[in-house]
Amino acid sequence: MKRWLQGYWRVLSRPSVHFSFGFLTLGGFVAGIIFWGGFNTALEATNTEAFCITCHEMQANPYQELKNTVHYSNRSGVRATCSDCHVPHDWTNKIGRKMEASKEVWGWLFGTIDTPEKFEEKRRELAEREWRRLKANDSLECRNCHQFDSMDFTLQAPRARQAHSTALTSDGTCIDCHKGIAHQLPDMTGVPAH
Repeated sequence: MKRWLQGYWRVLSRPSVHFSFGFLTLGGFVAGIIFWGGFNTALEATNTEAFCITCHEMQANPYQELKNTVHYSNRSGVRATCSDCHVPHDWTNKIGRKMEASKEVWGWLFGTIDTPEKFEEKRRELAEREWRRLKANDSLECRNCHQFDSMDFTLQAPRARQAHSTALTSDGTCIDCHKGIAHQLPDMTGVPAH
């Protein structure tokens, strides 16, 4: 190990034959900035609604359902896009979600849900996976926009006020009550009511 470190140090401490150490350092720095900029640009491009609905599976099924909800059209004009609900905004969790979503690319390649019939067959499995993910991360994506400390409970309907107050003081999270908020619920036969 010591010999390896000494050899490595000799290579690093010896001047470059063709380029100066400063040039190599600056070149590496510039290359890093270009790589980071390209990576971030690609990451953000895959977070747009336009990107999500380029797949006909998403265009024909979930997107059409979203268009009929308050998250798409409402009195305030604020629209939630696919990534607002399915990708965390902070960088670390976003990267984790993108890595997890890479298996969804396999589903797309192999046509797992490429027809309305296949989508309906898998709707419950897809929904339950998403509900588990949201439960595990305390509905992080919901809380990108909805914060308990910003809610005026006095302006809410009695049922909502009670549910939000209970959730605030317990380990409840948004997805516990708000399943089907942006997409149709799957057939819930056999599932106990919450």
